[in-house]
Amino acid sequence: MTDTHTISDGDFNAALVAARLINEEVADNVEVLNRLSPEQAADVLALLPTEASVDILDKPELDFGAEIIEALPRPFAVTLLAGMSADMAADIVQQLDEPVRAELMQGLDETSRSVITGLLQYPDNTAGAMMTTEFVSVPGNWTVEQTLQHIRQVERTRETVYSIYVLDPVTRRLIGAVSLRRLISGEPTANIVTLAGSRKPITTTPLTDREDVARLITRHDLLAVPVVDKAGHVRGIVTFDDIMDAIIEENTEDVQKFGGMEAIEEPYMQIGLGHMLRKRGVWLCLLFLSEMLTASCMQYFEGELEKAIVLTLFIPLIMSSGGNSGSQTTSLLIRSLALHEVKLSDWWRVALRELPTGIILGAMLGLIGMFRIVLWQKLGFYNYGEHWILVALTVGAALIGVVTFGSMAGSMLPFALQRAGFDPASASAPFVATLVDVTGLMIYFSVALVILRGTLL
Repeated sequence: MTDTHTISDGDFNAALVAARLINEEVADNVEVLNRLSPEQAADVLALLPTEASVDILDKPELDFGAEIIEALPRPFAVTLLAGMSADMAADIVQQLDEPVRAELMQGLDETSRSVITGLLQYPDNTAGAMMTTEFVSVPGNWTVEQTLQHIRQVERTRETVYSIYVLDPVTRRLIGAVSLRRLISGEPTANIVTLAGSRKPITTTPLTDREDVARLITRHDLLAVPVVDKAGHVRGIVTFDDIMDAIIEENTEDVQKFGGMEAIEEPYMQIGLGHMLRKRGVWLCLLFLSEMLTASCMQYFEGELEKAIVLTLFIPLIMSSGGNSGSQTTSLLIRSLALHEVKLSDWWRVALRELPTGIILGAMLGLIGMFRIVLWQKLGFYNYGEHWILVALTVGAALIGVVTFGSMAGSMLPFALQRAGFDPASASAPFVATLVDVTGLMIYFSVALVILRGTLL
């Protein structure tokens, strides 16, 4: 396999790369093309057999399919789009800018253009937007032998044949689904309906969110689920591999949001500097402005800090403990909300669980913090002054309050965001940590005013 990392525009040989890709696996070819520029990849695809080029473009792992299509001669690009699975072709067309999109759509045959236009009408991240219209369906009055013969004829034009969908011969509504395995084992003369059974087929609707479709497929252990309209007609199917791609994309977005930034769709190495700055800079500025509240809080307690400098030693300890507690809870709740393990109406049950949990965890950290102060004082590592016992009590009590608040804030913030219509993943760890930093300082100095009043303060 050619190491295309070493190929520059000056010595790039499309014919050589194409010759080495012909006998390779599609997934390996995609990996090679991802290392090329879109223009170089287009030159390679133009030299490959049409079927091989279609197989490569049909892979969701290809990083810049739209850019490759745009770089190809228009007639060849139209041929490849027409040969691709409808859902992948729609994804590429959606990413194209005008007038390229209009030119390519105009070049497609009426059937392909109609199917792609229909898919583009569905909102992003819905079953309709990710479904494929290439499935096998037969009327309910066919025999097993007729169905097998039909599959032999259309198999090459279908993305996959996990199940055969049985339709009412008159209304064309879905009445059953037969797995390929059961079809093969059936008697040739048997009616296809007898293999479908009496159980109502599991379906979804075009506007169902992709996460709900993923749960449906997982719960029923399906390889594909039919997408039906209100009249019961099959519009397409969502396959297991489509769901896997969607889950990876969704998890990638959530991980990026957890890190305190907007989700990005392009591979890291394909992101321009300006785009990267926009995605990261906005959130970073918001977090920075929020952290300014921490400085304001410390200024408010400036007098106490001047009187008891020893309190400043434990500010990082207090702030990090509260932030860690809040981040833990936020991560747990965001995932539970995404999996529908908890609902919005469960917020009070979550609060009742997190309150004692926060108190106990805070007490654990408080005891460790107090033990550390006592140990350092007794062993002579550091002298906390004549009121070191009160300092230890202040740190211990503050940790209980800060960790408890962090747990409560981290658990309630995802509910509040979802109730307001935002993605709970936006309650990222940095955002929660920033919130708890400010309140943690207030709790810490308030506890110190109570315990140390008349001594250090």
